[in-house]
Amino acid sequence: MKRTLAGLATVVAAALALTACGGSSDPLAGNNATGNPAPTDTIIVGSANFAESRLLAEIYAQALSAKGVKVDKKLGIGSRETYFPGIQDGSIDLVPEYTGVLLQYLDKKATATSSDEVYTELKKVLPQTLTVLDKAAAEDKDAVVITKETAAKYNAKSIADLVPHAGEITFGGPPEFQERPDGIPGIKERYGLTFKGYKSLEPGPITTKALLDGDIQAADIFTTDASIEANGFVVLDDPKNNFAAQNVVPVINTKKASDVVKTTLNKISAKLDTKTLLDLNAKLAAPDKPDASKVAQDWLASAGI
Repeated sequence: MKRTLAGLATVVAAALALTACGGSSDPLAGNNATGNPAPTDTIIVGSANFAESRLLAEIYAQALSAKGVKVDKKLGIGSRETYFPGIQDGSIDLVPEYTGVLLQYLDKKATATSSDEVYTELKKVLPQTLTVLDKAAAEDKDAVVITKETAAKYNAKSIADLVPHAGEITFGGPPEFQERPDGIPGIKERYGLTFKGYKSLEPGPITTKALLDGDIQAADIFTTDASIEANGFVVLDDPKNNFAAQNVVPVINTKKASDVVKTTLNKISAKLDTKTLLDLNAKLAAPDKPDASKVAQDWLASAGI
């Protein structure tokens, strides 16, 4: 059942309110601000500011807590550019990550695209203070997404098909996508695409609404986002591999990576595949909007972890 305009307005208003919050809303505020190391007996689990990242962080935190590990959470911190300095300086200890984009964040000249190659290169460039554990089969990639109407209008099946129409297309995505190597710079370099304009948008309902309303004609949306199937959006093929493999992987402070921690997190990775991630995201997007902690708890029980 489609949301009413009023319902969408409520969602957008709520999202904007969260974005606008300051002061005590900062997940890194207080005793664990960036530059202030986490307690030695506690693992501080952080996440980015989108639903899937929060869910994965909840899964990690709950599984470790069940094994007797003392855990605290700092969720919804922001983009990688915001939270990664925190794990580097020890103010957070563990984050769910994605292999390809993290590799490109650490090495802007990285060219690996396949799952195993990306993982191997990531382990080489990761700071010694951090450890990357087993990667999951689950993959969530950035993608160029358009409506089915736009796909029909331009007969577009791949990113390359947008080239003749780039001057008619406003692209929407998070602010950092304008600067990341696999974002607008990569699309321009590999496909020769220069869009008419760019709108900085929060991932999730705001981006979805902008695409549906025609405020943008193409968007950066994660491939496991439930809005793609729900709205019949078209994920464009990426024949030039602008977007490298993006396997889910835990990244942890090396000093906190005990045998119990490594075994627990590796068990989670062994159980996570892309279909599972899609199903979990669909549950998060259900009309009753279940809390990520409940979705995480239910999945851990069903997975026997």
